Amino acid sequence: MVSTPYTRGRAREYQALRILRSEGWLCSRSAASHGAVDIFACKNGKMVFVQVKSGKVRIMEKDRSRLKEWVDASGGQAEIWFFGNRKGVRKEVVC
Repeated sequence: MVSTPYTRGRAREYQALRILRSEGWLCSRSAASHGAVDIFACKNGKMVFVQVKSGKVRIMEKDRSRLKEWVDASGGQAEIWFFGNRKGVRKEVVC
């Protein structure tokens, strides 16, 4: 299989889904979206919006603003998950 930025990103999104589901979250991936939210997750009345980044990719300020809009509209929480090469995941809460 050819490795493209899309396939690598999708693989990281599925990895994030597995992590969330193992923690008891009900979640769904926004397939092929070019929006701010890659994964929607709910648990115990809480909602989390996740943007997944892979490698050394940086998130643009407009994407942070869009995540903040989701938080403001829903009362949920937004997180950016950075997956590094062999370094695990670093989670950043968007305020």
